Amino acid sequence: MLVSTVAAQDPVPAPPDSQRGLSRRGWTVLVGFVLALVFAVLGATVPIPYVSLGPGPTYDTLGSVDGVAIVQVEGEQTYETTGQLRMTTVSVNDDITLFGALALWVSGRFALAPREEYFPPGETEEQIEQQNTKLFEDSQSNAETAALRHLDYPMKVIAQQITTGAPADKVLAPGDEIAEVNGRKIAQADDVRAALAGTRPGDAVPITYVRGGVTETATITLGDAAAFGADAREEGFIGLGVVDQPEVDFTTTITLEDVGGPSAGLMFSLAIVDRLTEGDLADGQIIAGTGEITTQGVVGPIGGIAFKMTAAAEAGATTFLVPAANCAEAVDNAPEGLRLVRVETLEGAVQSLKDLEAGRQVPLCTAG
Repeated sequence: MLVSTVAAQDPVPAPPDSQRGLSRRGWTVLVGFVLALVFAVLGATVPIPYVSLGPGPTYDTLGSVDGVAIVQVEGEQTYETTGQLRMTTVSVNDDITLFGALALWVSGRFALAPREEYFPPGETEEQIEQQNTKLFEDSQSNAETAALRHLDYPMKVIAQQITTGAPADKVLAPGDEIAEVNGRKIAQADDVRAALAGTRPGDAVPITYVRGGVTETATITLGDAAAFGADAREEGFIGLGVVDQPEVDFTTTITLEDVGGPSAGLMFSLAIVDRLTEGDLADGQIIAGTGEITTQGVVGPIGGIAFKMTAAAEAGATTFLVPAANCAEAVDNAPEGLRLVRVETLEGAVQSLKDLEAGRQVPLCTAG
């Protein structure tokens, strides 16, 4: 029998895993890497809806910026000063990323806040900047009025805003000096509202005003406040917004760019007082502070006190003027070695600085 034999072929080896595709473990590693890469890119580039808050620049209101004095008084005798009266600010940084926010938070020097608190929805950044600029300009005007009132310069009351279509709109114009309302002489802005106490819509009241140096008297029939979008009230509505204004023959100019908000009012007022009086409020020291101020010299609370104190301490300040309503927060966050002086009015702030110079006790912020 013829028998044929054939050599058996070796089995074909299976292709290695690399040729067949990634294993489950390989896919897991790859997907994890891609996700980590995407997270890293997003975390480093995509803004989050928060802003960072931190210590901002400080400015000596007795000094100058780029060779221009921050507070200038022309046409009136001024006096030499020493030391510094520093206004403080808070830096607000927008368009921060997740990683940037984490880095700022870990540093302990910055805080995060929802963006909508500083950039309200529906308002453009340009509108917000205009509002902050307006607040800053108003704080300058209030500071001048408060300082000159403190120094006993004469004041007058000026029509600032007039409600369209309101009773006053038919008679008065912005810039008119208001001399008398309803038989009451007007010495300060609050007197206008007080003069209308007890009146009712429909009542006719006389008003005396000065326009272009000419004194005139007219009769105004009061309206209903609610009809003009104002808060409802029993008394008659005139639709007149007034402001106190110094009646002086010299000019006070405050020049400081790229700063917004109202919280520099107190330090501007102190600088004007220091310029116009003998003596030396700062007494060669670095005094810092903050606070809104009204034309009556009342000091109001502000935000970001912790950041402002940090900036002040870094600028070398040893004393910080704190609005009374901010004292508790200030005590909890005060840098070591910074003396916190409690302030309610411009008059109180001036007296405290004089007492510090003389070595007398001053009102300090306390916890609680």
